[in-house]
Amino acid sequence: MKKLVLISFAFFLVSRVFGQADIKLYAKYDFIPGDKIIFEDNIHDETVGEFPSRWKLIYGSAEVMKKDSNYVIAYLANAEIMPNMKTPAFLPVQFTIEFDLFFYNKYNEAFYVVFDKIGKLDIRRQKISIKSFSGENNPQKADGWHHVAIAFNNKKMKVYFDEKKVLNIPDMGDLPTKFSISALSFGVKDGNPAIIKNIRLAEGGMPLYKRLMADGKIITRGILFDTGKSSIKPESMGVINEVAKMLQENATLKLSIEGHTDSDGEAKANQTLSEKRSAEVKRILVELGIDAARLETKGFGASKPINPNKSVEDKANNRRVEFIKL
Repeated sequence: MKKLVLISFAFFLVSRVFGQADIKLYAKYDFIPGDKIIFEDNIHDETVGEFPSRWKLIYGSAEVMKKDSNYVIAYLANAEIMPNMKTPAFLPVQFTIEFDLFFYNKYNEAFYVVFDKIGKLDIRRQKISIKSFSGENNPQKADGWHHVAIAFNNKKMKVYFDEKKVLNIPDMGDLPTKFSISALSFGVKDGNPAIIKNIRLAEGGMPLYKRLMADGKIITRGILFDTGKSSIKPESMGVINEVAKMLQENATLKLSIEGHTDSDGEAKANQTLSEKRSAEVKRILVELGIDAARLETKGFGASKPINPNKSVEDKANNRRVEFIKL
């Protein structure tokens, strides 16, 4: 009971520091993204008004748009787009898909993640469904940006809407090989087209503790930060919760938290940013009840790339946090 009170209080503190009123709701969030990014759409270098270059148009009309400070993909008509991949079948057996969508809380709004072989995931303000399976969202908080996360592992499928696990399906009956995203966009005439951003596809891996025992370290791209800042996005709490749990269950375990950036920007700024980000991860773990003496922090900037920093996916894989067993 004391541990539950401590964790709840810690999340209250974290939510205050982050400025995210609802981040304490992520206390039970257990989504772990895949460890190798195979598609990420960074549309900040795209031209507003043009079709997004990393996608294929299946039907309808879509273009890059700027909403407030966000570069987004806007559906100008009921449209469907698919990642522009090298092979027609590009989904591994174990994968995760994440993206952000915007609900205006008006019109007939719906987004669809269309899979071959298993059907269409229907995402609406009130509920999410696929085949005969459905789960309810929280319609009271429907307007604005929301994060959708999908985890697929050998026919098992989990779907999250913000902090809530909406679907947990043990057997979808088949393995999909590709996906696309479509939307109803009835608000175009009012200047409110259906919009999405931050689309990421990653190949899955083994559980975090098994990775640590096998490799002596965990490499994760699932701890996400605001661009150019050390502030952590709420959807990162799936990984952070799992690391906290791992430390709580293994009292002698000590970790070095190491931050890495891609090569964009100045080397000195990247070095400082990586140090601040690793320190922020430590701060949250301490708020969750982990002894600070069990955690070290380091930042390496862009000095230790895993990939050559040539493509969007290369850079996304280089932006990472590593937990090294001490």
